[in-house]
Amino acid sequence: MATRIVTLLMLLGLAACAATPGHVHRGKTVDEINNQSGLALQGYDPVAYFKESKPSIGDAAITYQWHGATYQFSSLEDRQAFMANPERYAPQFGGYCAFAVSRGTTANGDPHQWAIENDRLFLNNNALAMTLWNQDRPGNIHAGDENWPLLPKRLLPAGDQTPERASAPPASGKE
Repeated sequence: MATRIVTLLMLLGLAACAATPGHVHRGKTVDEINNQSGLALQGYDPVAYFKESKPSIGDAAITYQWHGATYQFSSLEDRQAFMANPERYAPQFGGYCAFAVSRGTTANGDPHQWAIENDRLFLNNNALAMTLWNQDRPGNIHAGDENWPLLPKRLLPAGDQTPERASAPPASGKE
């Protein structure tokens, strides 16, 4: 009996989580890029997801500011790649949870709950959100793509940073 109840609750939960493109919760305004800890991606290197197929914490001495958010990188090479094409490496939906955005709201993205789909980096809030998002990646991505522009956002205060102003590594260098 308990198994049936649990199964029923799971099925109801999945039905309630059907993708909802174009339906957003008009809640609080969020930053354009999730920078909860003062850093985009909580200090993880966005290029490493593509290059190493895993999250890699960035070095505080190797940074670049883009759209008002500070990104950290584990190498100068990764920073150069990001500077050359930030749209390619920056997480989708400002680094917020892809599953939440597909449902018309936002939640923090966890750098350890990630996926690359069609050469785009997506984060999710936790293992459950990741599991639900994975059940229909194409549908959830479509819903997120429709919902993201509709969610109320505020721009971060600083503009793009030129390569000349990007922070350099310490004198000992870190390649």
